[in-house]
Amino acid sequence: MATLVRYNRAPFFNPFFGDFGYNRPAINSTATVPVNIKETETAFHLEMAVPGLNKEDVKVNVENNKLTVSYKNEQKSEENTDKYTRQEFSFNSFERSFRLPKTVNADQISASYNNGILALELPKHEMKEPAVKEIAVA
Repeated sequence: MATLVRYNRAPFFNPFFGDFGYNRPAINSTATVPVNIKETETAFHLEMAVPGLNKEDVKVNVENNKLTVSYKNEQKSEENTDKYTRQEFSFNSFERSFRLPKTVNADQISASYNNGILALELPKHEMKEPAVKEIAVA
């Protein structure tokens, strides 16, 4: 199969007239999935932008106080007789890990997926004030 590679010696042409972003995949194995992290008094709230994925394909796990969110695209090889000029519908895999602070209760972490946003709630342990013990002087 032949591959066409665009080459332009004239540097005065604006790159806008190049590939129009066609060679830049939305999510690829080297891309970092964007994330927002917000801390409240009771929890950390983590949001990841992962549009177009099925929630069944997203894996979230905690091991050794490390939260890992990953997605692995299983490419299905099937005979396709359609002749495409350009075919861009494809997602690769990603993995993002976060070291959890000691204040997070890992047993209570929850996740939801809605409109391309993966939302995780990482509740904090209830902080108990140390009890004051009065010692009688003998």
